[in-house]
Amino acid sequence: MSQNEVSEHQIQTAKRIIEVASRIVVLTGAGISTDSGIPDFRGPNGVWTKNPEAEKASNIHYYVESPDIRKRNWELRASGELWPNVIPNHGHKALVNLGDRLHLLITQNVDGLHQLAGTPDEKMVEIHGNTRNVTCLSCDYVAPMEDALTRVRNGEEDPECPLCKGLLKSATISFGQSLINEDLMKAENSIHECDLLLAVGTSLTVSPINRVVPLAHSLSTPILIINGEQTEFESLATLVLHTDISSTLQKIC
Repeated sequence: MSQNEVSEHQIQTAKRIIEVASRIVVLTGAGISTDSGIPDFRGPNGVWTKNPEAEKASNIHYYVESPDIRKRNWELRASGELWPNVIPNHGHKALVNLGDRLHLLITQNVDGLHQLAGTPDEKMVEIHGNTRNVTCLSCDYVAPMEDALTRVRNGEEDPECPLCKGLLKSATISFGQSLINEDLMKAENSIHECDLLLAVGTSLTVSPINRVVPLAHSLSTPILIINGEQTEFESLATLVLHTDISSTLQKIC
């Protein structure tokens, strides 16, 4: 069934599944931010496709070892080309309507759009970090990303940590870096506590966070998957909708 062929019966079924739930865990991926204009990285016109060198900046080993890669990455960020000014779309805002019934929102995205839409920080797990902040690889320094970008625009090609002179990078989890154990545990615990898992805009191929789906299934927790394309673990879901994400979330939340 294509995106345009999702039936009204399926929409109403999804709506009922959400209405009866009181402790909802939401897992989101890149698909929920597409309507906000977040640049694609691996697609035909993606940032990494057009500029393969830019992908190396997301590998911690290349990033640490190459001043040139860091300088090009900082220049790209300061120009606004890598992460343009974007705003939450109707999908992000629809999830806010869950209100107190939202137990936890786990996102694979690093764009911060859920918080901008109104989801409280205390109900968020950014499993891959975020681009809003900059961190030091040698000490505990954390600051707004804009602070570092201002320094770049003022002539610092590869800004150092103001505390220890260590390397700065965005507060994202790069390839080669470990995820934060506390975040993984919080995500796993939330599945034991919830009465619905809603997976939105994610292919469910990225491990280990995709394991929340079989975990929920093992606990007999209903699973609702909404995505434009086919995903992993659909055989475990209570209901799967291959459809437009933003408009569907508006209808069912």
